[in-house]
Amino acid sequence: MIAVEQLTVEFGGSPLFDGIGFLVNAKDKIALVGKNGAGKTTLLRIFAGKQQATRGKVTMPKDITIGYLPQQMIHDEGSTVLQEAEKAFEHILHLEKEVDRLGKELAERDDYDSVSYQELIDKLTSTNEYLQIVGGGNFQAEIEKTLLGLGFLRSDFNRQCAEFSGGWRMRIELAKILLQRPDLLLLDEPTNHLDIESIQWLENFLLCSSGAVILVSHDRAFIDAVTNRTIEISLGKIYDYNVNYSKYVALRKERHEQQVRAYENQQKMIQDTEEFIERFRYKATKAVQVQSRIKQLEKIDRIEVDLEDNSRMNLKFPPAPRSGIIPVEIEHLSKSYGSHPVLDDVAMIINRGEKAAFVGKNGEGKSTLVKCIMDEIEYSGKLKLGHNVKIGYFAQNQASLLDESKTVFETIDYVACGDVRTKIRDILGAFMFGGEASDKKVKVLSGGERSRLAMIRLLLEPVNLLILDEPTNHLDMRSKDVLKEAIKAFDGTVIVVSHDREFLDGLVTKVYEFGNKKVREHLGGIYDFLQYKKIESLRELERANVPLQANGTASEEKTVSENKLNYEIRKELNRKIRKAEKAVEEAEKSIEQIEAKIAGMEKAILLPENASDAEFVRQYEQLKRELGQKMYEWELLSEETETLKAEI
Repeated sequence: MIAVEQLTVEFGGSPLFDGIGFLVNAKDKIALVGKNGAGKTTLLRIFAGKQQATRGKVTMPKDITIGYLPQQMIHDEGSTVLQEAEKAFEHILHLEKEVDRLGKELAERDDYDSVSYQELIDKLTSTNEYLQIVGGGNFQAEIEKTLLGLGFLRSDFNRQCAEFSGGWRMRIELAKILLQRPDLLLLDEPTNHLDIESIQWLENFLLCSSGAVILVSHDRAFIDAVTNRTIEISLGKIYDYNVNYSKYVALRKERHEQQVRAYENQQKMIQDTEEFIERFRYKATKAVQVQSRIKQLEKIDRIEVDLEDNSRMNLKFPPAPRSGIIPVEIEHLSKSYGSHPVLDDVAMIINRGEKAAFVGKNGEGKSTLVKCIMDEIEYSGKLKLGHNVKIGYFAQNQASLLDESKTVFETIDYVACGDVRTKIRDILGAFMFGGEASDKKVKVLSGGERSRLAMIRLLLEPVNLLILDEPTNHLDMRSKDVLKEAIKAFDGTVIVVSHDREFLDGLVTKVYEFGNKKVREHLGGIYDFLQYKKIESLRELERANVPLQANGTASEEKTVSENKLNYEIRKELNRKIRKAEKAVEEAEKSIEQIEAKIAGMEKAILLPENASDAEFVRQYEQLKRELGQKMYEWELLSEETETLKAEI
């Protein structure tokens, strides 16, 4: 569908990409990965037509539609949420107006036998037929479904966009893009402003989408669920893997080890050659050999390896000062903003050493309760902090409190103590402030860089209660791993407000669910909570099918309803199993066909003319890659089939 050919992008003479090339197929779901600054956003902007490459080209069909969600954008003012979402269907609204105009014109005409009258009828008919094809009159339901899926309430639809925070306005923009159902979706960190339920909704939407998707995200669980291909940008080159992110990590490790060995071997050869040249440079009898070695060195294609790997660095916090047994105790806490209640009769006990997650839809009171704990706002009820509790708090405005006159290094050195001071540069490197970046002034840092710096500064202070509000939004996967391991090893108490399932997995042992002005406690990890919620939803579905009838008891009606429900569930499962088994059979047939082609080519490649034919070898390698992808698809489909059968 889209071809990238010899694409080069240079900034100040230094290449960001250097002659890269790859194809994007019609149904690819691609994760674009790489370190911060590798060029992921730049590549998305080139695809979206927002930026030009230095050299090379991106070839795509003329009629292709592209939806692009950047990390930052300028929002239109003066429209409601519904009006803004309807802009996704401006082409339909235009068609409806055209049909109305043609209808009125036709009604005013009486030259029924003229050619122009017949042409007008034909135009009205074709326009109306096209309107029906593209969904005229049906898009309002799609708008509501999408806005509700992204966390909006029906009462929000007629509110002005200007009333919402930047994160919610980003959701409006995401809704517009998804409603357009473009052939290619370009998403740059789409989950940063979504809660867990909205992320799961977006996952399902993208999985069911018939178009191609290229996304940049630091949410590992999200890209694992959505993508089937991973393209890594590293040192100006790209590495294309036809697998999801988890499998890519394993394959990348193997590739990296091979590159390191090749790099080390080449470095040894270069060193030996340079030593030979230096030893015999001034001996006339060795002049020919010396010149030959010099030319050999000049022709070497130097191997580059990304040797910086801080993912295994172990960041340890200073020991937490000992607090009371119960750092946070809440009873009958309520909070309203004017006449709008946010929290009602909340009770909570967090014990020393516990690591708890606050989850729920945005606007349900998570940050409000955090502000109550921090004593930043007034409330009714009882909230008691334990003996000797020292709080470290990371909020969205934390970055604005940094001293802009200090450098990055000075900011951290000011609060670091003990052995940590000897590892400041390693810590900064793990959070993408390596090398010269550690000497930058805070005033020149971007918003994301300031947030990361504020996080490091906070985590080095001697506290025993950490409260972190969306700490991972601006961290890449490597830095998140460092932070997660540090929090796990922290011997104090932690409250994390986050939507990042991968980050919370294995970190928290208690989940507080916020919703309907209440807070509900769930013991266990984040995936225990998510599994429980699915079971709970099914129970609610069963309860919803238990009406009381005048001629029957509630128990009898419940039995009938449950039997009907079970029958419908089994019927749906059997339908899914048949569909999955058919998909497995089709995958097996494709594998057989590809294997047959490969076998034929392997015989043909033994002929000298084919072995040296670059196009023949390229086709052979392409078939091998297709076989690997099909085998992977077959494996996933087979697992899905077995999972469905186990549910019966």
